[in-house]
Amino acid sequence: MSIVKIIEVIGSSDKSFDDATRKAVKEASKTVKNIKSININNFNAKVKGDEIVSYGINAKISFEVSN
Repeated sequence: MSIVKIIEVIGSSDKSFDDATRKAVKEASKTVKNIKSININNFNAKVKGDEIVSYGINAKISFEVSN
């Protein structure tokens, strides 16, 4: 039997939601091993004038804990 833990993370990017997600996983993988999935809970964007200037995601990352 394996145990899975979940952490909540925030990712951001000036390019896209996809890039924000990739950055969140990449940053989490620096300290968390055996990442199995990411579940996006919320998308948000900051706007200046009529342009989106940054993209953000709130997500849960699950990872398997070694026995």
